[in-house]
Amino acid sequence: MFWGYVAMPPAASITPNQIAELADMFRMMADASRLAIILACLEAPISVSEIAARTGLSANLVSHHLRLLRAARILRAERRGKQIFYAEADQHIRHTIGDMVAHVTEPRQVAAGVA
Repeated sequence: MFWGYVAMPPAASITPNQIAELADMFRMMADASRLAIILACLEAPISVSEIAARTGLSANLVSHHLRLLRAARILRAERRGKQIFYAEADQHIRHTIGDMVAHVTEPRQVAAGVA
């Protein structure tokens, strides 16, 4: 560990196809509307209408984004009766988004000698 960094698997262990998949996932999360949807889904499983109300997006637009996010394996769907609820696909997504939220909400520190 160097400066608090956690060791990553060797870069050689990830295939070009996996690199492309990873880039696609980051592109999906780079859209502000989709990121708002993902954040809403991290708190607890949530319905399309609840996501729409929370994000201010139309239910049709939310449904469109949810299809893309499910295809990218970022979110998962669970049917409960007549409704479908959405949540993060797994703990990797929760940790990645959680770490980035923590990063942008922490006070900025200027490194010594670096402006």
